Amino acid sequence: MKGKGFFKELYKNRALYSMFLPAAAVLILFNYLPMFGMVTAFKDFNFADGIFGSPWISPLTKNFEYLFSSGSATRATWNTILLNLLFIVFGLVFELGFALMFNELRMKKFKSAVQFGIFLPYFISWIVVGLFSYNLFNYEHGSLNTLLKLFGMEAINWYENPKMWVVILVVFRVWKMTGYGMIMYIAALGGIDTTYYEAAKIDGASRWQQIKSISLPLLAPTAITLLLLNCGKIMNADFGMFYSMIGNNAQLYSTTDVLDTFIYRNLRLNGDVGMSSAAGLYQSVLSTAILLFMNRLARKHNPDGALF
Repeated sequence: MKGKGFFKELYKNRALYSMFLPAAAVLILFNYLPMFGMVTAFKDFNFADGIFGSPWISPLTKNFEYLFSSGSATRATWNTILLNLLFIVFGLVFELGFALMFNELRMKKFKSAVQFGIFLPYFISWIVVGLFSYNLFNYEHGSLNTLLKLFGMEAINWYENPKMWVVILVVFRVWKMTGYGMIMYIAALGGIDTTYYEAAKIDGASRWQQIKSISLPLLAPTAITLLLLNCGKIMNADFGMFYSMIGNNAQLYSTTDVLDTFIYRNLRLNGDVGMSSAAGLYQSVLSTAILLFMNRLARKHNPDGALF
């Protein structure tokens, strides 16, 4: 009976399932099939024998031991978590803040112009942003140092100051991604029943009181869902961003070397596929653990806001 019900459901909603098939095929091809490659984390991989023909290593944790022997992987882990947390927190503040601001604007032309200006950086490639940051922070000919010299101040060697780049990366990330990130909040605000605001106005509530008592509480489920989705990627740094802006500048590795750049650099320089696969597996396991923990916290706070 259950089998008949399943096929009956497929036939009944065949149009919807047929539209889902291309997305399912892409998901399987690019997200699930590559998971078989994680076996290389436990093998002495060589290209002649391939993934399944390469011999197993003994002990099976040898690649992981080599990964953490230098201490660079631990540093990259903490940098990844810290920087992504900063991106998430400041991203949430600016995206939510700008969405609320646009919701309060009444001049349509001004609103459209400002929204376009904030959304535009999202379409700029990180390579272009990297070139822009280099021209801005270059020691000899950078715009900032030229301005400092103009006012009689000493030039700053930005590329030898790792701590400054934590702030710089957060600023550039917020500048580039705020316009795209606030779309979900604007859509959620558009779905709020206007009668809530009308009733609040009748009761004499100010705009700030309406935001505090109506907009923010009703945006909470959306904010929690987006927060959980971002937490699921907390161990995956934006490789394009970090490699375009930092590159191979070892002087900045203490605060900006993340797992993605660490894995890429070791694979490119050492050609050790097994160790790189072990790092990728370690990255995935940590991401899953953090997501499960954050989802459990979200379920306790607001069951409707949890992902599962």
